[in-house]
Amino acid sequence: MLAFRSVPQLETIMRFSSFTLAAALAVVSVSTSLSGQRPDDQIDARSLQLLAEGRALRAAGNLDGATDVLETAVTVDPRNRAAFVLLGELATQRDLPGKAIRLYREALLLEPNDRSALEGQGEALVKKGAVTRAKENLAKLRTLCKGECSEVTTLAAAIAKGPPVTTAAVESKAAVAKP
Repeated sequence: MLAFRSVPQLETIMRFSSFTLAAALAVVSVSTSLSGQRPDDQIDARSLQLLAEGRALRAAGNLDGATDVLETAVTVDPRNRAAFVLLGELATQRDLPGKAIRLYREALLLEPNDRSALEGQGEALVKKGAVTRAKENLAKLRTLCKGECSEVTTLAAAIAKGPPVTTAAVESKAAVAKP
């Protein structure tokens, strides 16, 4: 028969102290990281101020300055959906539909039911020739707008118009002729 020997109290403390210490550190680190986070609906005030500055620059016609300020606003707080939407509008205004689609997608990742982002992305999709995907945005907008809304009307008109027709550039005879 095996005889059980009594374990001194100090040995018991040593056996369980490492597990207790690890558990305590895990609890402290989790509680510290959770207390330092902002709620999802609270956007950094600096980002909002940069958004207002970007809107003012766009209204003044300074598209480069507005783009720079809005990109800074998104860097300061990547949850600033309005800055992504405005950047998408600027990209559309500059005839960069691929970039606009990406920026609107970022806004839609933050809020999938953003009507202005759905409309803007749909229009950019039409410019890129992806009319089927634009129609998906239109269907989603129609479910969001129980009645008529301007976003549905604008996107439906863009889809009805269709993608822009592009023509190949004609080279001039001077460039073709060899000396």
